[in-house]
Amino acid sequence: MSSKPTTTIRIDLEVKRRASEVFEEIGISMSAAINTFLKTVAREGTIPFDIMTGLPKSNPKPGNATLNSAFIVKKDEFYTQYDDVFREMVKHREKLTGKTVLCNCDDPFESAFFRFFALHFDKLGLSRLISTCYGESSIAGREYPLEGGTGAYKAVVTEVPDEPIVRPDGSLDLETLFAMPGNSLEHLLGDGDFRSDECKALLEEADVVATNPPFSLFREYITMLIRHEKDFIILGNMNAATTKEIFPLFRDNKVWYGETIRSGDRKFYVPDSYPLNAASCGLDDLGRRFIRVKGVRWFTNLDTSIRHEPIALTRRYTPDEYPHYENYDAINVGRTQNIPVDYEGIMGVPITFLDKYNPDQFEIVMLANGNARTNVSRESLKEVNYRKHSEDRGGVGIINGRRVYARILIRRKSS
Repeated sequence: MSSKPTTTIRIDLEVKRRASEVFEEIGISMSAAINTFLKTVAREGTIPFDIMTGLPKSNPKPGNATLNSAFIVKKDEFYTQYDDVFREMVKHREKLTGKTVLCNCDDPFESAFFRFFALHFDKLGLSRLISTCYGESSIAGREYPLEGGTGAYKAVVTEVPDEPIVRPDGSLDLETLFAMPGNSLEHLLGDGDFRSDECKALLEEADVVATNPPFSLFREYITMLIRHEKDFIILGNMNAATTKEIFPLFRDNKVWYGETIRSGDRKFYVPDSYPLNAASCGLDDLGRRFIRVKGVRWFTNLDTSIRHEPIALTRRYTPDEYPHYENYDAINVGRTQNIPVDYEGIMGVPITFLDKYNPDQFEIVMLANGNARTNVSRESLKEVNYRKHSEDRGGVGIINGRRVYARILIRRKSS
């Protein structure tokens, strides 16, 4: 039995509803939020915010409604581990030579992306490195505060010193770096939102984008990169691959997964204000807060040799092992490695197929999930002979009257 006392409080139902929506977006319970508030009061000896009456609310900046919501900023402010950045970027070093690299969703001095490219600037043969900071970042300016206060700013590097720029404590010698001709550090006019005209102008200057964009804005972010025809290596959640904006990019070979993260969870540093209320959260040896996030993947359009390695297959088709869907002219394959070597028709494979997908070996036709009827073209539905089923919830494959998990419908490419 819990030894913690129980406190009953009366809350207006509408206030409770609206607050619950906010807490759900952050990913914490109302109980955890109230406990956090009370602990802060006890620690600071006061209410941790100003109480005002009769003052009008300030209007949010146009175009930034999502990022200007405090809970979204906190939720999305994840800082990638240096080792994760290093392992992926070195796989693409030949594609980076002579290029201008943009990290437009990172604090230049808290970001592992900026650190990696600054340390390997000459070895990679970069032309220029540009990094920008969002004005609402809760840790902006901690490592290297700018004159005039914190806020949105950009760092531009065109050359690095011959001598090492890593200090004995592990930090970068930024004074030496930005004292070099051609390098600059200055405030942005706006708030550093990647959707602003100012940041879009920087995007136009870039050849390759490498960053960890806000997960809540990932679809909008990658759509912008595609629209501007940019090469990129960015982090996102694998669930994004099944959305109506991203899946067609996989299907049309405009996006694929990177090489170095395939399974498990990844560790991200978060601001000191981020709640650590789950088993996957904690403090490292230096007291920095971190969380672990499942299903993280690198998304890129830079080609690599591993992407063209064929999937080794040994199974042969039998009707009993590979049943047909009732609403598609396709067979169900439970695991990618069980794809039959002798079946030439359409096959439904798990979403994890994207981890091993070789575009020279297979062709992606469509995604059969609960949104297939609305997200897939009529031509594609006709191609797989889709028949509406009372149990398919919009397009999920049906076997013996039961829905299966979402499947990617593929077919073998003719040799």
